[in-house]
Amino acid sequence: MLLSMNVHGPITIGNHAYIDGQNLYMSTTTADVPWRIDLARFRVYLRQKYHVEKAYYFLGFVQEERQDLYDEIQEAGFILVFREHSSVMVGKKKGNVDTDIVFTIMKKLYRNEAFKKIVLVSGDGDYKMLVDFLIEEKRFEKILFPDQKRASSLYKKITRRYFDGLDRNGVKGKIVKMKRGP
Repeated sequence: MLLSMNVHGPITIGNHAYIDGQNLYMSTTTADVPWRIDLARFRVYLRQKYHVEKAYYFLGFVQEERQDLYDEIQEAGFILVFREHSSVMVGKKKGNVDTDIVFTIMKKLYRNEAFKKIVLVSGDGDYKMLVDFLIEEKRFEKILFPDQKRASSLYKKITRRYFDGLDRNGVKGKIVKMKRGP
């Protein structure tokens, strides 16, 4: 989508992706055949397949011992977003970033921020109302289920045009983390 021209040429607006990090991790690592996503390959896939300009990777809360993971997410080209928790509650709560993702998307829509459509990565049914609204507003590209078998049954009514599975062989082969030799 062409927005305008500047001295460097046309300015294009791409899609934005929102990744529910805990859902992505749990869905792939506890699948019938567990697997890991290569985050750098996944970011390239999102850019090439869905024209994702910005990809936000939401996680529950900061844990010092997970710094390597945070570095890997950022080095792959994702914008890392943590859920805000009271310091008293950290360690007692799960990540639960659903409302943060919904609020962030709705805030961007309300403020008319420049993006074309939304790509959502999760199988959690908590996003169903958001998905329906974005489809209605013609601002939704696709929901990518990390594990199609475990995706919420609430999504059974949306057409194939609006969803895909990361665990499908054609997709998984492009984004799976390859095992290193012995």
